[in-house]
Amino acid sequence: MNLHHPYGHSELTIDIHTHIMPEHLPRWADKFGYGSFVHMEHIEGSCPKCANMMQGDKFFRKVEENCWSGTARLAESNHQGVHVQVLSTIPVLFHYWAKGRDALETSRFLNDHLAGVVATNPKRFVGLGTLPLQEPQLAIQELERCINELGFAGVEIGSHVNDWNLNAPELFPVFEAAEKLGACIFVHPWDMMGKDKMTDYWLPWLVGMPAESSLAICSMIFGGIFERLPGLRVAFAHGGGSFPATIGRIEHGFKVRPDLVAKHNPVNPRDYLGKFWLDSLVHDPLMLQYITDLVGQEKVAMGTDYPFPLGELEPGKLIHEMAWTQDKKDWLLHKSALGFLQREKSSFL
Repeated sequence: MNLHHPYGHSELTIDIHTHIMPEHLPRWADKFGYGSFVHMEHIEGSCPKCANMMQGDKFFRKVEENCWSGTARLAESNHQGVHVQVLSTIPVLFHYWAKGRDALETSRFLNDHLAGVVATNPKRFVGLGTLPLQEPQLAIQELERCINELGFAGVEIGSHVNDWNLNAPELFPVFEAAEKLGACIFVHPWDMMGKDKMTDYWLPWLVGMPAESSLAICSMIFGGIFERLPGLRVAFAHGGGSFPATIGRIEHGFKVRPDLVAKHNPVNPRDYLGKFWLDSLVHDPLMLQYITDLVGQEKVAMGTDYPFPLGELEPGKLIHEMAWTQDKKDWLLHKSALGFLQREKSSFL
């Protein structure tokens, strides 16, 4: 493995937060007869390796070949000093709003593509599948396929599923199945709350996303998911969003209004710190130090949101620049990720 080490050598660097999608998508809106399913319009001329993600006739995002090509991302990973990328779909492709059977078809398509990329270099890629969570029984069916047939480490899910927060009783069997299968779960914000009031300044991404992550964490804590399923391995994107900065307020609310907050779980929310993982994507050394102190170095794993601009554009730079021992840096660079994924270091080296 011939890697460049721009910030100092580490024997293994794992990025648990990277996104991938197929180069070409079926015209699902035409096939199913409804909905804002994404399709790809490839750009000719000035940017032949670029494409526009379109929702109907509405532009969503421009992507380049590193968004779909395993070869392109390996070249960039080599230059950036990243040994392993954990691959998950782009949240706009969750399709939770669609009919369950249709979302199952799109999930299977995305998961088959992802499995194909992992198969090209299983020492460099790990897969997290996507599920049609609006139909929990179909989701469990696809979860079993992801783990037992495709060999994924787990799945990526959204911070909510339509009108269900993650404490919804309908979703509990999915979490139960994940624990039984040994599948990890990576929770990513999507469909941001209050987006209709945040039309300017990219606020859904800057304000809504952190709030969505806190919504997901609080829902799982107060809904008793971690209490009932202590073996469930869950990581939250973007350093847990606004949750770490507001845990004091959350705990205080639990204490002074247990009639509202502790309805389904009488355990102090602070007791769950260290029971789930956060990625390191916080863009600030003080915040990285804080979340590492808050949940422990064993529960913070490097994540970059590759290949998107709101991610860490120089993977691992913030970790390498911290005034920490190499052992502590190694926890964030790979040891925590190995625990989350339940993979051995030897499977990558």
